[in-house]
Parts: sequence; structure tokens; C-alpha cells
Amino acid sequence: MPVEFLGIGGTNDGSETSPRSGPSFDKQYTLRLARAHQEHGWDRVLFAYGSGSPDPAQVAAYVAGRVEGLGILLAHRPNVSYPTYALKTFATLDQISDGRLTVHFITGGNDHEQGREGDVLAKDERYARTREYIRIVKKGWTSREPFDHEGAHYSFRDFVSDVFPVQRPRPQVSFGGSSPAAYAAGGAEADVYCLWGEPLAETAQQIASVKEAARAAGRADAPRIQVAFRPIIAPTEELAWEKAHRILGELRHSRANPRRRPGGPPQNAGSLRLLEVAARGERHDRALWTPTAAATGAAGNSTALVGTPETVAQALLDYYDLGVEILSARGYAILEDAVDFGRHVIPLVRAEVARRDAARADAARADAAREGVAREGVARSGRGDDVRAGHGAA
Repeated sequence: MPVEFLGIGGTNDGSETSPRSGPSFDKQYTLRLARAHQEHGWDRVLFAYGSGSPDPAQVAAYVAGRVEGLGILLAHRPNVSYPTYALKTFATLDQISDGRLTVHFITGGNDHEQGREGDVLAKDERYARTREYIRIVKKGWTSREPFDHEGAHYSFRDFVSDVFPVQRPRPQVSFGGSSPAAYAAGGAEADVYCLWGEPLAETAQQIASVKEAARAAGRADAPRIQVAFRPIIAPTEELAWEKAHRILGELRHSRANPRRRPGGPPQNAGSLRLLEVAARGERHDRALWTPTAAATGAAGNSTALVGTPETVAQALLDYYDLGVEILSARGYAILEDAVDFGRHVIPLVRAEVARRDAARADAARADAAREGVAREGVARSGRGDDVRAGHGAA
């Protein structure tokens, strides 16, 4: 089973532990960060969405035209544009990037943040709207004939696009959420289903819920699974844990802490789940550490994997063993951590995955050979019985 790595396509050097040193869209930093990912083994980077942030589609186009080979995951909120407009934006970006685009649809888990851009729907209604939106986008990407649509949230007549994606039949669709409404929408429509880093047992439960939702929607397949973490690595375990506690102190005191943003406690199921895990204990499984989630109010991807590169690689492989194919990681010193993770963790995970794939292939060939020998033995036995039967008749 292949493994992929997703990093972050940030537009400035700010993080939860430190304010940015320049503008919100620092073009030179944006390129440095993207190139660091491209040069250190990452498959793609996420261009995230925020109500006041630089437009991720334009940032992604800027990077795609200057950094070759790096995949793009573009975050998009359905409330900000009509689906017929958005699908042309996506198709154009897929053309600019020569087929490197995946679109991540964000339903929105915070009423305050959604309201900043005029979205007043309740959460379950937002998921229903996202599901309808994705269906329209998919059809617009692939239909060469005009079509009509009459739905709960969108209505139009005789639409056909004149720009289509490079990818055939279409780019991949990414989706996330941890509520029943999210499972139903993403299980039906997503190619990739995104989760935040929970303990292995809870992650396995979520994967099962996604697969069940896909079956309920009549799919013969299921979305690929992505899980996100905040890795904290160092040459020794002792140094890694010193680094982790230093970062935790910075999170608790930083003015950049998302917990201080307006909007109150988290409303989305994913954040509530992370806070519940954090309340049960700080350390889980091999290397999962939850105080970083508690310190930020579980604002997004916020649980850490702490240890040496070898420890963190083995922890990631534990999730791979559950069926996770895409591993998302983002440090707190964004550029430096992207380089360190790419140098020291990604090669370990890829090497072990390659070793396991080779072992499975060898085992499959051995099984096929044994089955072939067994079938030949049965065939020979049958021919011998025929000969003996013929002698008896004579």
C-alpha cells in the first residue's frame, strides 16, 4: 500500500508559538517553504483557508508556476462562492499545475468563523450543502454537455464549463469531519477522508465509521484515509521531550495562540474528541502527546508525536498499519521542521513501507507458485487416473 506525506503551504513564518515577522502573504517565504517540501520528500502541501487569510487558490497558483513536481491540496469553503464558479477556478488551477491539484472541501466547524463571511447555516445543514456542492463540482469537471441542477442549496440551468482539469476523469476530492453528518457526506463523496491524530483505537473506530458511511451510500470502494499530527523530533528521546515541554510553554503564553481568538469553546466534533482524549491522559500509544491540543483548545491539527525520528516513524507506521495512506505533518517552526521531518522521518517510513510491500509481493509470488504446483499435481493425478481407467477397459 503506498504512503504519501502532506505538509503545509504557509504564506508567512508565523505559528501558534510565534507571531509572523512580515506580511500575511510573504511571497519569498511562501516559495522557500514550498521548495523545502519539494526538496525533502514531501508529496504535496496544503494551502489552508481562513476568513481573513490570503486567498489560497491564488497562492497555490503562484507556487504551482514556480515549484515543479509538488502536489497541491487546496482548501475551499463552499459558502464563499457558487459551485459553477469554483469548479472553473479548480480546473484552471489544475491546468496551471499540470494536474497536481486535490481540492479539500471545508464544511466549517465554528459558527463565529463561518459568520465572518455571511454563513448562517447550522452545522448539519452545512454538511448537506457541502455534499450537494461536491456533486456539482464533480459533474462540472466531467460533463461536456450543458446540464441543469435543482437542489436544496443551488439551482441553475444549462451550465457547461469551457475549462477542464488535466486529470482524468477529475482531480481528487478531500474531506474531513468527525460527526455523523460528516461521515455521511464524506463517506459518500470523498476520495480522501481526513482525520486529526487520535489514539490508534479511536482512529480505527473513525475509519470504520467512514467505511460504513461509504457502504451506506452505495459505494463499492471507500475513501483513502489521511491523519494529521504535529511532530516534535530531536536526536534523543530526552531532547525530544525537552523540546516538547518548551513548545508547550510557548503555546500557553503565546499571543498567537488560537485559543484566544473570538468564538468561544470549540463546536466541532473533531476538536471535542481531541479535548476528550487530552482529558484522559497526556500520553497515548507509542508517541502521541495531547497537551498541545489542550493548550490550543484543539484548534485544528494539534496533537503531537514526540520522540526521535525512529520513534516518530514507528508511530506513523502504527497508523499505516490501520490503513492510513496519507500522513499529514506540520511542526511549530514551520520551515525548519519541514526540512528536519523530510530529512529524518520520511525516509524511514518510506523504506519500511517499501520493505513490507516487497515482502508481501514475495509472499504473493510464493503462494502463486505453490498453488501452481498444487494444480499441476492435481492435473497429473487426473491424467494418471484416465490412463489407468483406459487400461482397465481394455
